[in-house]
Amino acid sequence: MQTVFRAAAMQNLALRWKRRGVRVGFVPTMGYLHAGHLSLARAARRRVGRAGKVVVSIYVNPTQFAPTEDLANYPRDLKRDLQLCRAAGADLVFTPDDGEIYPGRAHGNYSTYVVEDKLSQTMEGAARPVHFRGVTTVVAKLFNLVLPDVAVFGQKDFQQAAIIQRMTRDLNFPVKIVVAPTLRETDGLAMSSRNKYLVGDLRRQALVLWRAIQAAQAAVKKSPAVSSKKLKTDLKILVESEPDTRLNYVEFFAPETLMPASKVTRGTQMALAVFVGKTRLIDNALL
Repeated sequence: MQTVFRAAAMQNLALRWKRRGVRVGFVPTMGYLHAGHLSLARAARRRVGRAGKVVVSIYVNPTQFAPTEDLANYPRDLKRDLQLCRAAGADLVFTPDDGEIYPGRAHGNYSTYVVEDKLSQTMEGAARPVHFRGVTTVVAKLFNLVLPDVAVFGQKDFQQAAIIQRMTRDLNFPVKIVVAPTLRETDGLAMSSRNKYLVGDLRRQALVLWRAIQAAQAAVKKSPAVSSKKLKTDLKILVESEPDTRLNYVEFFAPETLMPASKVTRGTQMALAVFVGKTRLIDNALL
């Protein structure tokens, strides 16, 4: 397995692959990998075959964090991540630094961003106003450097995946976007790098996200159309029944358009964000 640190070296290698007709599968990550990330690498391998190349990027992207968020403390363990990538069958790990991805930014001399201004306005976009501008910018840059044929994203970040699909279409990137299922722990908690923060009883309390999804599923199974407003109220009470949990948002919407649903029915998408102590977790499900 090869490790590349420089943007120019990554792009030159990708161009050589293109000229040879080698298919490239790409998994962008921020590191501190878990089984969910590794499942994305394996999905990329299935798409490009043994003759293709699977590239995993590890880069904690500063532009998707607000000043009050956990950029400095975001978990990092590159040595461990490289071992996991090797075990998952990745051919190359791209680990650029800030100067490679955002030249001049440290001196206030970077000013070009990619903005999707429709799907990014609600949920994570409303709760974290700079977040998606950073996501779309870094993914566009990584697409230009890795030149993938296929890029695999996790369904846990449902809104992010929808925005990346829209950006890819709107900007004519020749990349097939694959959205792979969310992987969960045996008790239902969605796998996340931030689960590392859940110490002591916070790990148990974090299961309230999964319980909220199960409660919404049960409500839709019981009635063909449930009031979105009432269900939000009921789920807020459920989520905040734990001593250290606080609901940031819960939304119900059409999965294709992200448009809010006033009535929750089978086929409605649900997404929620919850603070568990100081850790903010997200999850989603198709009801």
